Amino acid sequence: MPQNEPPRFDELLAAARRSAIHLEMRDGYAVPDEADDYRRWRETGERDADPTSPYWAPWVEMVRTATARGVVMRRVRIISEPVSDYIRYEHAGTVVNALAGEDVRWLPRGQAVGLLVPAVDGWLFDDEQLLLNHFTGTGEWAEHAMELCTEPDIVTAYANAVETVWDRAIPHDQYKIR
Repeated sequence: MPQNEPPRFDELLAAARRSAIHLEMRDGYAVPDEADDYRRWRETGERDADPTSPYWAPWVEMVRTATARGVVMRRVRIISEPVSDYIRYEHAGTVVNALAGEDVRWLPRGQAVGLLVPAVDGWLFDDEQLLLNHFTGTGEWAEHAMELCTEPDIVTAYANAVETVWDRAIPHDQYKIR
């Protein structure tokens, strides 16, 4: 792991010129910034889907700012079926990602057979910088949660893998939770 802190996500997104693509492969995350919203959803079945809410507004603003300058934002999630409660929660909030300007797709693991995918979630910026996201087995951020990779061979391999996943994945408005 690198000793230096990588640039923050918002800095990398602000510097992106063409694209920002997120690959997510876990069936559950336990990150602090969504803990209250997830707990409320589990208790009530109601998900915050207001793009102007304190929970969503900062994200919506970042996405809208990036897409307004021409950055294409995509997110693809590889998921198990039947889906976990956490994936149901994510699916319920994805309408806000889409309203903000993200193109989101879902790929059931059973349809990923034959694909070679990275072992780590990450954000790919302009096919040049890869911000790898490291989690513990229970979904919390790992000690060195983020790692910036600019090694051309690794970035290219990751980009190619994400594109094969994207091509096979189902657009959000067509994916129905099972």
